[in-house]
Amino acid sequence: MPKPIKYVEKAVTLAAKAVWPVFDTLNSIKPNPSFTPKWSDKPLLKSWEKMKPPLGWPRETDSLCPKCIPEIRKEILDGKKDVSILVNERPGEIKAKIIERDGKILMVKDCPVHGHFEDVMSIDPAFFRHLEEVFPGRDIRAHNDEDLHRHGTSTITHGRGSVLTIDLTNRCNMMCDPCFMDANQVGFVHELTWEDIKTMLDNALKIKPRRQMSVQFSGGEPTLSPFFLDAVRYCRKVGYNSVQAATNGIEFAKSPEFARAAAEAGLRYAYLQFDGIGNAANSHRAVGNLFDVKLRAIENLYNAGVDIVPVITIINGINNEQVGRIVQFALDNPKKISFLSFQPVSFTGRDEGISDERRAAQRYTLSHLAHDVKNQTGLGEPVRDWYPISFMTTFTDWADLVHGPSAPWGQLSCGCHPNCGVGMAVMIDKETKEAVPVTKFLNGDRLARDVARVNDAARGRFLSIVGMALALMRNYDPFQAPTHFKLSDLLKKFDKTFGATGRDYGKVSGDRTLQDIQKRRADRWNFLFIAGMWFQDLFNYDFRRTEQCIIPYATQEGEISFCAYNTGVGWRNIVEKMHMTATLTRWYEEHGRHEIFAGNKSVKLNSTEHHLVLREEIVTKERQTDLDKLGIAKTAREEKIRERDMKLRMQQQAEHERMMALYRKHVLKEPDTDLVQINGIAAAAPAKEKQEETAGALGD
Repeated sequence: MPKPIKYVEKAVTLAAKAVWPVFDTLNSIKPNPSFTPKWSDKPLLKSWEKMKPPLGWPRETDSLCPKCIPEIRKEILDGKKDVSILVNERPGEIKAKIIERDGKILMVKDCPVHGHFEDVMSIDPAFFRHLEEVFPGRDIRAHNDEDLHRHGTSTITHGRGSVLTIDLTNRCNMMCDPCFMDANQVGFVHELTWEDIKTMLDNALKIKPRRQMSVQFSGGEPTLSPFFLDAVRYCRKVGYNSVQAATNGIEFAKSPEFARAAAEAGLRYAYLQFDGIGNAANSHRAVGNLFDVKLRAIENLYNAGVDIVPVITIINGINNEQVGRIVQFALDNPKKISFLSFQPVSFTGRDEGISDERRAAQRYTLSHLAHDVKNQTGLGEPVRDWYPISFMTTFTDWADLVHGPSAPWGQLSCGCHPNCGVGMAVMIDKETKEAVPVTKFLNGDRLARDVARVNDAARGRFLSIVGMALALMRNYDPFQAPTHFKLSDLLKKFDKTFGATGRDYGKVSGDRTLQDIQKRRADRWNFLFIAGMWFQDLFNYDFRRTEQCIIPYATQEGEISFCAYNTGVGWRNIVEKMHMTATLTRWYEEHGRHEIFAGNKSVKLNSTEHHLVLREEIVTKERQTDLDKLGIAKTAREEKIRERDMKLRMQQQAEHERMMALYRKHVLKEPDTDLVQINGIAAAAPAKEKQEETAGALGD
């Protein structure tokens, strides 16, 4: 039986539905022009002014040849070609088509030299169509960026991004498969100096629109850099209020003191590598107790005031069965986990030379993720509850309007291509653990259209807040919401997220304290965001995506899109080689070797204690064996071993045939007629009876 308040709220929503047409009509009369905020030299965009790349299918786009690019990159690294060709020419670029075939969306392309390539973009055309249809359009075109965005066809052209990534070092204390940067394997160390780090952060402030971004320190393993804590501290000093570390968690698990030091420096989020529930589910990373490390890292980080985002590299046949278990882990721990980031594998770095057979078996798309969450947890409907993460830009545009032209920063804006990232929001009661997808009780499509009309009217703060409140109320269904959830909770959630009214929910600025953190955590409702971010590889590369990348890499050669840096033409390999710190030999001589956990070596922990809820039934006891049953290699290393063994068998077979030919010629004295060429030695082709006789003799 619904609570009585639900009936009152239903009456409120019906009243809001009646009032909305009147408000919308009056609000749309003579809309105000868009203002130019302090953080941009160009005005805010009306909804109809937002550009969109070609969408739908069949369509044509610009892509890369998976075989040409490694060849061109090698020539540049070997000094045979100058890096300028990546800026002034279009090496390796070919056309690609996005098509539907056999109930799947595919990218197909042909290279005049290397032939035909194709790969799966989605296993659900309806899901793919939905994502593209609700895409609101690109952000303000990037400007004041000429000295940082200068990478030819790989150049970022729209927006300021949402996460600025800085690799502090290419050193790592693990040896993972997969690894998109091939850490510890390139033969040299590339590690930023303190001046490099400050310069990159200072340069990032120049680009407009100057939106508030998260700064993510990555690697390698960023905690190995001697400047890690200083870099975090400097970020907060210059105004970034969301500082992250993409980490395997080893250093945080080993030392609560290190976790506290990071939090005190200003670390807000730990993007924690997290591939499954249980040590068996993480065993492909070849660290004996890796799941214990993750649990201890979460314990230490949370206690220090750092929020944790488990980041799951998801691979078909390796850990796709873990999707539901990981979501359940988050549902069981709503006070400590408010974000999950699933990242379908990108076949780059160590996996760039992957075989077609393994690629087809391991390919995992965003559509796989939406369906796996539903099938493994019963949570969410792919077309109703999943949206491109760029869908949120309509709401951040509203926040930009409300904060006015004098705001020093724009709102965090995830304006990426709809094929890049998706998400589903789930409202969880931290007390009862009840969980409901937000778009089950909130009409997401219509809400976005309503808010866009509020934005286009460009009224002042008061009317814009009234418009948002009316839009929320008229699109809210109290009977589908969690049992104890109220309309007032919904309004507070939006206000807390966008800081519209100025109410104190606990500061997130650089001067925030542990009390501010605890105040924000005291909210009964956890807005769990289950996200999927699918980075490109050479088999599905689309330049329309890199143009509006929201995760730029800050490097010594400017800011480069995530996919163009790690995949694409291979800017990472080139930039790191151009600015390498030392060869491995020299580095080891001067600094010694850092500890690497590989070959199932365990991390020594002072304690494995944690206060997380961990259901025994979701803890994985054995590795997933799908690929074993198919006889397909699981990793690049295994694939290379198989290739080596195959070559050895072929050599042994060739040697056997050579010895057989010599035996027939010199022992059996077969005539030199009907000669065949075997490994450069002419030998007579024996009659069938002689072949059988010879085989029998050798067998004896």
